[in-house]
Amino acid sequence: MIRVKFIPENIEINCDYGDNLLEVARKADVFIDAPCNGNVSCGKCKVKLIKGKVDTKKTYHIKDEEWNEGYILACNSKVIEDIEIEVPSKLSSSMDKMKIEDLSTERDKQIFQRTKKLLIDNNMKLKSYVRKDYIEIDIPNLDDNISDWDRIKRHLRNYLGYTKVFCRLQMLRKIPHILRQSNFKVTITHIPRGNDRTTIVNMEEGDTTNRLYGVALDIGTTSVAACLVDLYKGELIAKASSGNAQIKYGADVINRIIYSTKKDGLDQLNRAIIHETINPLLNKMCKDSGVDKNEIIAFVCAGNTTMSHLLLGVYPDYLRLEPYIPTFLKAPFIKASELELDINPETFLYIVPSVASYVGGDITAGVLASGIWASDENVLFIDLGTNGEIVFGNKDYLMTCACSAGPAFEGGEISCGMRAASGAIEKVKIDRDTFKPNLKIIGDTKPEGICGSGIIDLIAEMMIIGIIDRRGKINKNINSRRIRFDEHGIGEYVIAFKEDYDLEKDITITEVDIDSFIRAKGAVYSGASTLIESLGMDFSVIDKVYIAGGIGNSLDIEKSIIIGLLPDIDRNKFSYVGNSSLMGCYLTLMSEDARYKLEECSNAMTYVELSVYPSYMDEFVSACFLPHTNIENFPTVKKILEV
Repeated sequence: MIRVKFIPENIEINCDYGDNLLEVARKADVFIDAPCNGNVSCGKCKVKLIKGKVDTKKTYHIKDEEWNEGYILACNSKVIEDIEIEVPSKLSSSMDKMKIEDLSTERDKQIFQRTKKLLIDNNMKLKSYVRKDYIEIDIPNLDDNISDWDRIKRHLRNYLGYTKVFCRLQMLRKIPHILRQSNFKVTITHIPRGNDRTTIVNMEEGDTTNRLYGVALDIGTTSVAACLVDLYKGELIAKASSGNAQIKYGADVINRIIYSTKKDGLDQLNRAIIHETINPLLNKMCKDSGVDKNEIIAFVCAGNTTMSHLLLGVYPDYLRLEPYIPTFLKAPFIKASELELDINPETFLYIVPSVASYVGGDITAGVLASGIWASDENVLFIDLGTNGEIVFGNKDYLMTCACSAGPAFEGGEISCGMRAASGAIEKVKIDRDTFKPNLKIIGDTKPEGICGSGIIDLIAEMMIIGIIDRRGKINKNINSRRIRFDEHGIGEYVIAFKEDYDLEKDITITEVDIDSFIRAKGAVYSGASTLIESLGMDFSVIDKVYIAGGIGNSLDIEKSIIIGLLPDIDRNKFSYVGNSSLMGCYLTLMSEDARYKLEECSNAMTYVELSVYPSYMDEFVSACFLPHTNIENFPTVKKILEV
């Protein structure tokens, strides 16, 4: 056995000769960011070898000075003797510091109220499908000696009109104790189906009819956000969010699907989302609000199709293999106990239905919350997250597609990129004369990297003042210490010098990084363009553009248009709709009418598979330019560049 010690966590673990260092860290529950899931392609799993030796090779991700200091890639190193590894703090702590959209900002609250009004205006009732009733049951005696369960059914038939009453085994086991402890005065929580049928899911002593709670949950590839809801008042009484613990198995769905095919991979991914992510959020909300976990009796969640499969522990590999077939789009109601969720075990979990392999329930929930289904106008809905999903339509039709943007908008595939967390650069303005950037950093602390909104600002600024050309190549004629080239002629721009901020190394963006981001933005633009073109239309028909996803809160619309991520149309048509997935889950939790509308939207959406659409690749190649090979598509940007 070989001993591996990780610092500063001071965690030690035994492993076998030749074990992969990244896998050893995962087994030790030491978080090391590995967006590419060990493919040696992202360079983010960089750690420092303090003692001992490993079997490794130097890659282009590690500079000579770093190599001399002992830096290695965890995914590219095999353990061959006792070693001590230092994990940089930004790798191990980024999960805890993530900035996540959870309906807490003032703008989110306004969107929240507007969305609730939309349902009411469309004659939908904001009333939960779960009911609570206080009942005083006849106490048994020798003359009235029917069973406890028959006694309950008799009472519900005589006083509430339910002729068909059901419960499950776990509930049945609780009945004899609760009835006698409460002197047969109890509150039942039940789920009616029609006027004469109901299922009892909880029973409490005394009158607790004023306490009824549910959870809305958005399972993102990168982050997870939850709300605890008072189902009587419709109020959010607690919120919690965190990074998705599955991140350690890859930043995007493809890498996680691949990991699920390994031995115990699916179980590890399932455990990461339930036991390491969702249950801690549930416990935090219960603690913050004073709500007992057994009082949570309704649960609605949404995620992309892969996240839904991994949540249920369903093998997802066929999602990524042609012809891209999911095991399910609409899951049955699942009991909380079946998933080991830390709430009332009788609670039914409703998973918002997906549309296709790469358009999931988070988009269905977003469509419900955004109100496209009720709009007379043509609406373009774009979700900018780890995946890029797009919906176009109105009350008469809904078209949707998914584009392979990759994790670039979350900072993935960018050497200096990071998720939106404390230390991430989220806004950039470059001085035209000195080429010095003015940085806005999340948390007002020293910079550690740059997140998606910051990368958009940076590339737009670099293009406007001529640091890069429209191909994303750095101008070699500029004389500035911020612009430099390596031995291969690959250029980079220094965003932050290490001596200015007391950093371990300079924060830079390279031509390779810029090229990766251009491909990501090109995928989104060409996806939207192709989707609208499939209807014989173009961007001129758009009346509104809704931007959803974590990046949207800090997104600069003007600069997004300048780089060609968004179409060059009237800026007043753009608006941010927050975490529309979480909002849609809340509405579904609060209203059975909303759930029916949600499922109607899911069935109504027509999915366009871009990979087989004839003109998509041509449009994608054209969009892999700043802002586009056809500058006439961007008239306002053309004027800016001419100036």
